[in-house]
Parts: sequence; C-alpha cells; structure tokens
Amino acid sequence: MKLNIANPAGGLQKVFEIDDDKKLLPFYDKRMSSEVSGDSLGDEFKGYIFCISGGNDKQGFPMKQGILCNHRVRLLFKKGMSCFRERRKGCRKRKSVRGCVVGPDLATLSLVISKKGEQDIPGLTDDSRPRRLGPKRASNIRKLFNLEKKDDVRNFVVRRELSEKKKKAPKIQRLVTPAMLQRKRYFRSQT
Repeated sequence: MKLNIANPAGGLQKVFEIDDDKKLLPFYDKRMSSEVSGDSLGDEFKGYIFCISGGNDKQGFPMKQGILCNHRVRLLFKKGMSCFRERRKGCRKRKSVRGCVVGPDLATLSLVISKKGEQDIPGLTDDSRPRRLGPKRASNIRKLFNLEKKDDVRNFVVRRELSEKKKKAPKIQRLVTPAMLQRKRYFRSQT
C-alpha cells in the first residue's frame, strides 16, 4: 500500500511504499479523520501521530466520509457533495465510492501529520515550502494579520516579487470603499 503523507505546517507531502501488511495493521478498521500512531510504520515515524484523510482502492474509487463500511457502494450524487463535480446544472448522477473504513483493499491511503515525532523525515518535515500567494479577500487579510476594523487592509496585502523592480499584488475582494457604499445607496434609491 502507498501512504501519501502530508505535512501542512511545512506545505510538503511525500509518498511512502509500505509492502509489509503487519506494519499497516493499526490503520485497518479505522475511519477517516481518526488519529493513528505512526510507531508501527518504522523507527523514522516514532512519535508521529497521523490523521487519516482519505484514500483510493485498487480500482481507483475514492473513500467518502460518512459511509460506514469498508466496501464499495453506489450513491446518487448532487451538487455540493464530495467526490462529485457537476457537469450540467441540476444534474444528479449515481456513482461508485468506497466507504470511509480503512481495509486491505486500498491502493493509497492519505495521511496528515497531526503531531510531529522525535526525528525529522527527509523530504517531509526537514524543509518548508511557503505558500506562493497570500490571501485576496479583505476579511482573510484581516484574519491573517489580526487587524482591527479601522485598520486599512490595503497596506497589508501580500505582494509577490516578479523581478527586482516589479511587484504584483492581488485586487482585494469585498473591500468596503466609499465608492462601493455610494453605488449601493444609488441602487437602493432606484428600486
């Protein structure tokens, strides 16, 4: 089985091939979003705690949260459900998905590091890859920098350097400006 381990703190992920089924026994019969100790996988994972985030079976069908079985089921999907992308508006489709209980028939299992262990895993926890882009929405910029309501969001937008002279900043969405309020008042007066 392949283990796709993600490290959200550093923004990295790495795939590990585990052939020994005995090492994977603690993961069996656990549900998605449950936490499992990584000690059984080997000495390099000692002290790590992983959260099961999903996986695919050997035929490529994805695991879906909330289906409490370890086999495949056919469900009627509609817009907004996971494992489904709407092709036409209002269209529903019956699809095969796998239950959220881990079993030996999985090809890949996705894990997220929820607690770091004693030693670093090369290519996963020893390095960090910062996010390329900062937030675009005004409320998310406020949340990132802990700003007050009266602070000006435009001074805190994350700029990306293209070259020594050129910098690029996103257009801030949902920014309350006097022009926007004036437009709103005008539209209200028209109706």
